[in-house]
Amino acid sequence: MSRISVRGFAVASATAVTTVGAVVGVAAGNEPGSVTNTEATAADATIADIPAGQQAQVQTASLTQQADDQSTQADAAALKSAQESARKAAAQTAQEKKDAADEAKAKADADARKKKELAANRSAARDASDFVAKASYTIAETQALAHQMIPGEQFQCFSNIVSHESGWNYQATNASSGAYGLVQALPGSKMSSAGSDWQTNPATQIKWGLNYMNSRYGSPCGAWQFWQANSWY
Repeated sequence: MSRISVRGFAVASATAVTTVGAVVGVAAGNEPGSVTNTEATAADATIADIPAGQQAQVQTASLTQQADDQSTQADAAALKSAQESARKAAAQTAQEKKDAADEAKAKADADARKKKELAANRSAARDASDFVAKASYTIAETQALAHQMIPGEQFQCFSNIVSHESGWNYQATNASSGAYGLVQALPGSKMSSAGSDWQTNPATQIKWGLNYMNSRYGSPCGAWQFWQANSWY
C-alpha cells in the first residue's frame, strides 16, 4: 500500500492535531498521553501510520482548514482592493472639486478685473460739460472730443458707427428721415436729454450717443456688432 505523507496538510484544530499525535504515539510504542510534541509528530507522520477509521477525519479537517485559510486570504485581498479603489475615487473627486473651484475663482477674478477696468475707463472719460462750447468744430476737433469722452477700448467701435452714420459731421441731416447729428438720432431732438445745445455741440451729441449705446447694447462695441449685422442700430 502506498504511503501518502500528511506533511502539507494544515491541521484544522487542536483536537485533530492531538488525535493524530496520540495515534502516532501508540504506533511508535509510547504510552497513550505521553506525546510531548503532537504537532511535530503529526507533521512528520504519514497517512499509513493513522488507523483507517481516522484517515478520512484527518484529511477532511486539513482540507477544511486550507479552504478557510484561502477564503480568509481572498477576503483580505478583496478588502484591500476595495479600500484602494475607494481611496482612488476619493482622490479623484477631491481633485475634480479643486479644479472646479480653481476655474470658478479664475473666472471670478477675470470678471472682477474686467469690471474694474471698465469702471476706470468710464471714470476717466470726460463729460460734455467739461468742454467750452465753440461756434463750430472741424472733424479733427470732434474726434478729439470723442477720444476724451469715450473709454479707450470702446472708441474704435464708436468711431466706426459715427463714420458710417454721419462721416463725423455733427450737423449731418438725413433728408428723408430727419435723423440728425454724429450718431443720427431719430428724431434729433432726442439728444436734448444730454443738453440743450444738441444741434451745435458735438460733445453733447457724443454724450447722448454713448449713453444710448450703453443702455441699448451694453457698450459701443455691442452697438457696432449689431450695426454690422443690420446696417443700423
